[in-house]
Amino acid sequence: MSAGLKRAIEAVVMVADSPVPVEDLAGLTGLASDRVEALLEELVGDYTTQGHGFQLVRVAGGWRYQSHPEQAPYVEQFVLEGQSAKLSAAALETLAIVAYKQPISRAQIGSIRGVGVESVVRTLEQRGYIAEIARDPGPGQAVLFGTTPEFLMKMGLDSLSQLPAIADFVPGADVVEALEHGLRVEIDAEIPLKTGDPDDPENRPTLGALLDDEGPM
Repeated sequence: MSAGLKRAIEAVVMVADSPVPVEDLAGLTGLASDRVEALLEELVGDYTTQGHGFQLVRVAGGWRYQSHPEQAPYVEQFVLEGQSAKLSAAALETLAIVAYKQPISRAQIGSIRGVGVESVVRTLEQRGYIAEIARDPGPGQAVLFGTTPEFLMKMGLDSLSQLPAIADFVPGADVVEALEHGLRVEIDAEIPLKTGDPDDPENRPTLGALLDDEGPM
């Protein structure tokens, strides 16, 4: 009986176009939710042992099949070859801001990015990655945006708590200091100082002087 129910769960999750909640599988099979969870975990173990190119994973509050991370280079080449509907850099940047700062308004997104975001926000809404989730209680009651279950699906996440810490993308103070030191060394080596005290800012060449040395642009 257990083997038959596992096959039934496999079939349902296989044909579903979105992650299937455990509760739905429990209703279909007539089993308790904890029993369904146990069967799903058994399937996960089976696929791992058998070394398949796909996995059964929990994503966005449900279960779905997806390709194994080790096969990512092949899958990416297949999916992206000739793909013309990729998100622009501006859209990806905006999506990241919404993901980490939600709920957030258009004006707040624009303030962070320093540019208008109307068209980018509209694109992300049309793709189903963000949606209106609230209204600002202040004057004007601005629309506040957040990410959607579709975003979680595309990212392979079960919840927003699984987003990597934003600090992981920010270089440490030692890295910034090393970069600044490297730039200073390069500038000092390539741009001659005026005669006099080299530590005096007045003795460093001005931008106008540098342009004059280079000749007309």
